[in-house]
Amino acid sequence: MIDQAVTLLIIISFIDLALGLFVLYKNPKNKINISFSLFSIAILVWINSSYLEDEFSNPKIMNFFLRLDFTSGVFAAIFLLLFCLDIAKTKITNGRYFRKLLIAVPIILAPVIFFTKFIISGYEITQIKSIDPIYGFGGIIYDLLIGIALIAGIGVIAWKFRKATSEEKSKFIYLFVGVFLSGFFVLLTNIILTDYIRNSFNYNYYSRLGIFSTIFIVLFSGYSIIKHHLLNIKTIAAEILSLGILVISLFQVLTAENISDLIVNIIIFLVLIIFIILLVRSIENEVKRKEELQIMSDRLATANDQLRKLDNAKSDFISIASHQLRTPLTAVKGFVSLLMEGTYGDINAKARDALNKVYISNERLIQLVENLLNVSRMESGRIEYEFKKGKIEDVLDEIKDNLLFIARKKGLYLNFNLPKEPLPEIKMDFGKMREVLTNLIDNGIKYASRGGVTVRAELAAANLQLTTNNPQLIRITVSDTGIGIPKDSLPYLFEKFSRGKDTARLHATGTGLGLYVAKNIVEAHHGKLWAESEGEGKGSRFILELPV
Repeated sequence: MIDQAVTLLIIISFIDLALGLFVLYKNPKNKINISFSLFSIAILVWINSSYLEDEFSNPKIMNFFLRLDFTSGVFAAIFLLLFCLDIAKTKITNGRYFRKLLIAVPIILAPVIFFTKFIISGYEITQIKSIDPIYGFGGIIYDLLIGIALIAGIGVIAWKFRKATSEEKSKFIYLFVGVFLSGFFVLLTNIILTDYIRNSFNYNYYSRLGIFSTIFIVLFSGYSIIKHHLLNIKTIAAEILSLGILVISLFQVLTAENISDLIVNIIIFLVLIIFIILLVRSIENEVKRKEELQIMSDRLATANDQLRKLDNAKSDFISIASHQLRTPLTAVKGFVSLLMEGTYGDINAKARDALNKVYISNERLIQLVENLLNVSRMESGRIEYEFKKGKIEDVLDEIKDNLLFIARKKGLYLNFNLPKEPLPEIKMDFGKMREVLTNLIDNGIKYASRGGVTVRAELAAANLQLTTNNPQLIRITVSDTGIGIPKDSLPYLFEKFSRGKDTARLHATGTGLGLYVAKNIVEAHHGKLWAESEGEGKGSRFILELPV
């Protein structure tokens, strides 16, 4: 049977070494991880040398472990202070020389402690122990150095805890508790009350409270690092659980009572190691994939933000440019009208024809500018509506004469089929609704090379049967005998800058904004606008519904 103290020492050493190496492996470039790993290794050496120095009566072996105890104690104390400074992110550790100077202290002291009589000047025979070291004047300096390093580490964490936000405080509370518990027991049993414990109690038992208590700082500090995303918590949970299982299995191996139990326990331990390695690797791969997806998601979010900014900049530019263009275009329209009316004198047929072409082109530019302004306003939420009660027939009558002239000029018919009984009044923005209907009818005229366009207005219902209880709708259908719309183009017809495959060939001046603007205006009136077509060359229908 292995002594319980030895078993505990092995378990603590295993946890200490595993956690230190694990933290370093996960992020070997991070200062916090490096200082924690150095501290863990120093603690590992210190607790084992402190334990073993009391297990041998041979002066040479005892002398070796005793000197190793003091040497590793300096390293442990300094690395603990460095770790506390790093995790508190003080300006001192970011300095160019301080970090190197702090690490240089134990390196310089190590040969002095180990090879000279600076701390241990000799040995004497005592009643309590067969051999007892005689401490030199360096022992006081050593105790002061260890005490200052521990108190400074606790002080740094306490200072940082006071200044931290409520979210950051949990980061330091674990570290503070771990440092305080370990430091308290080490100072109490191994420095302050050493002589009292030696003379009054079982020295070996009580002095080991100090070395075993170092597990507090290792576990609490490691958890503090893990908890705050320096390592992945999902992987950590699996690995800590696996580590616990391995420790229990190792304990079974160490406490085996006979050879057969020992062999069985060793086999189980080895199988568990293989199984845990495979399990942890699979979890790490899963976590890695999720992290990669998260990185891609973050990049997409950043790209979307940039695109949104660019889109806003584009909308602002269009708005400014459109406002600047609208004034001169309106002036051109006015002066061309005056010239054609003969205000500035008679003009011949050739000049009139040229002015007419200028007028038509100017009208197209004005419509384009208006569409661009509407798009800009819609996207920025600045478009305004003036809703008033009125009749849709008034809007159709207003645009009828102008569009009838355009249709006849192309040799097409334009029929307006209105109901005999007046349609009910609706709330609408007259200017915007005139723009929508003009666009729909004008498109029908543009893309019809023969036949013409029929506009039908009627009272309909949300349900199939018109009753007094059903909500009423005014439905306007604009049918043409034009090029038609392919079925695969119908879903995209009302999108911004979208045009049918044959429309660009017939009318290169279109922008694909008219229908997009029209649909947005209709939806602002709580209505619906959609298109139907039997296919290419079979004409099309645009149906507009407005609630009464």
